[in-house]
Amino acid sequence: MKLTYLYHSGFSLEFDSFSIIIDFFEDTDTEYVRNVLLSSSKPLYVLSTHSHHDHFNREILTWKHRKGNITYIFSKEILDSELANQNDAIYLNKFDEYKDEFIQIKAYGSTDAGASFAIKAGNLKLFHAGDLNNWHWNEESTAEEIKEAEDHYKFELSQVANDIRHLDLAMFPIDPRLGKGFMKGATQFIKTIQTDRLIPMHFTSYPSKVKSFEAIAKEHNCEYICLVKKGDFITL
Repeated sequence: MKLTYLYHSGFSLEFDSFSIIIDFFEDTDTEYVRNVLLSSSKPLYVLSTHSHHDHFNREILTWKHRKGNITYIFSKEILDSELANQNDAIYLNKFDEYKDEFIQIKAYGSTDAGASFAIKAGNLKLFHAGDLNNWHWNEESTAEEIKEAEDHYKFELSQVANDIRHLDLAMFPIDPRLGKGFMKGATQFIKTIQTDRLIPMHFTSYPSKVKSFEAIAKEHNCEYICLVKKGDFITL
């Protein structure tokens, strides 16, 4: 599998027989999605976890006019937000599943809008968190708000962990805008679910700060793969 960082929380995952794009917001500087993936003959799955503009770009709905073998799989929240129509995609509520000959997807909860996605593809178990995170905002929130955020995250994380004990790779928010303790959610995630590799997302303009998670990941036998420039990629 080749995994390419597009931007923000967007990634492409290329397998021998198919490709996946998750939470497309912007293309790379070389227009990798538009010039390469949409020109490929391989089936393409386009996933969106929720309706926020930095995770869902309505441009993706036009791709079907250029490429016939596209399957759109969205969280139901996108339909509820009226950003897409019923016949535009397959919609997943929390705990709904989609399965075909290439991939299996199960939707889990979020601590913001929409869903997170567990994906089985090839021989890999993957997880894209969407906006599932411990959004605590500790330096500007009340004690009650902090506790509410903590409890909400722990609850959603426990529901993922009830089904998933091990992941080959997780794409997870590490957002320095949270201030002190901005790595807390990711730390709790890899403590709870054995994660072989973690790739940060949602860090926008703070690539140097997210590199500090490497030491924490190492303590939990997790390889930290910090892709920070559009078009950076790894091959697994």
